This record gives sequence, structure tokens and C-alpha cells, in this order.
Amino acid sequence: MAETKASDSKTPDSKTPDSTRRSERSRRAIYDAALALVGEVGYARTTIEGIAARAGVGKQTIYRWWPSKASVLLEAFVDLGVRAGEALGGDADSVIPDTGDLEADLKLVLRATVDEMNDPGYDAPSRALAAEGVVDPELGARFVEQLLEPQLRLYVDRLSAAREAGQVRPEVDPRIALELFVGPLTHRWLLRTAPLTHAYADSLVEYAVRGLAPR
Repeated sequence: MAETKASDSKTPDSKTPDSTRRSERSRRAIYDAALALVGEVGYARTTIEGIAARAGVGKQTIYRWWPSKASVLLEAFVDLGVRAGEALGGDADSVIPDTGDLEADLKLVLRATVDEMNDPGYDAPSRALAAEGVVDPELGARFVEQLLEPQLRLYVDRLSAAREAGQVRPEVDPRIALELFVGPLTHRWLLRTAPLTHAYADSLVEYAVRGLAPR
């Protein structure tokens, strides 16, 4: 009897991890399916049914977790960024390097941003979310809060450190200053006015930093 009770007491616990793992696998498959479909057929032709079929789950599973395909894509994109950071050995608290050379540090980060923007896996879903956020204010606010603001905060922190070190004029507002290079880069990417290159990223940093430096 003692053995039976011990076995029975483990039954509920033994099922929970399996269920959790199945849910995580399904969620990951849905993320991957959403990102892949948007890249292959575009946002307009991506459907919940298509995502479900690609992920090998029922569409009700998706509707149980998300209210729309835009919400699926947003969460998938956030997860993509987290996974990319983990692959590089980083985490949610990653920072822009501080070698003491502000110009070099910003060039390093902006070049990596150019590479990301030129990656089809980033380009299609990011454009879709940016466009959808214009017509859906709630999604747009989540896009800014979950994707853009954490990245911009890293620039604010690095520029604030440079200001404290005397590399940036004391009256400079880091939140405004970061737009001197992030803004033009995003504008060129969004409107495709010209190719995004490392040389362009370097020029943006040089123009911005030399204008911010003490005179």
C-alpha cells in the first residue's frame, strides 16, 4: 500500500512538466510559423489558419493565446529578439559596450543594426508590425513599449554615461540625441530611399558624436 500511495502522489506532478513542455513547443512552433509565413507571403496573406497549419496546431489553440495574427507576430518578434540575444550570450539587461570611446561603441552597435535591418527575417515582420501599428493604436503602443523602447533605453544609458565622462556636452538630452543616428537609419530603412550600409551607419555616428562633443 505504501508503494501505491507513493506512486499515486507522483502522478499529478509527473504530468505537469509534460503539459508545460507541450505548450512551450506549440508556442515556439507558432512563433516560427508566423515569422516564416510573413516573410514568404507577406502580412496581408498570412492568416491564423495558415499559421496553425504551418505550426501543426489547431487554430483554436492560437485564438486561446492571442486575439489576432498581429498579436501573434508581435510576440513572435519579441521572442526572436530574446533568442538572438541569448545566442550572443546576452540577456534582457544587455548594454551597449562602454570602452571609453563613444564613437567606436556606437559604430559597433549601429553596424549590427544595419545587418539586422538587411536580414529578410527581420525586415518583413518588422515592416508589417510598423504598418499595422499605424492603424491599430493599441498594437502600435505595444510595439513601441515591447520592441522599440527597450532598445532606445540602451542608447540613453550609453549617452548618459558619456555625458558623465565629459565626452558629451552637459546640456545634451540623451533621449533626443539618440535620434540623430537612430532616426535617419530608420527613415532610410522604412522608405528604402537608399541602401543601408556600414559606411552610412559610420557617417551617422561621426556626424552626431562630433556635434555632441564639448567644444
